[in-house]
Amino acid sequence: MWNRLRESSARVFRSMRLEPDSRKDSGTHNLFEAAAVYVSARATDNEERIEEASGWVSPEALSFGVSELACRAVLTLAREREESPQAVARALLGLPTA
Repeated sequence: MWNRLRESSARVFRSMRLEPDSRKDSGTHNLFEAAAVYVSARATDNEERIEEASGWVSPEALSFGVSELACRAVLTLAREREESPQAVARALLGLPTA
């Protein structure tokens, strides 16, 4: 599983171009910024922001960013609740505990 994650991450990072900080002012966004805006827009049903964030990075990069955000969120909630990440993920999705 970890090898697949590493390989997927490597593909995403290879597909991204490194851009100088000076271009940040011109409206470039990184995949984590895009993922944060995309997920928060989805949570509030803000279609305009969803479409905007979707255009900031490639679909593969956005998918990786959303996945990384989900992992970090589940781990953070698990620590706060003193539960396993699996239990938290299942609870968030409304699934019965295994």
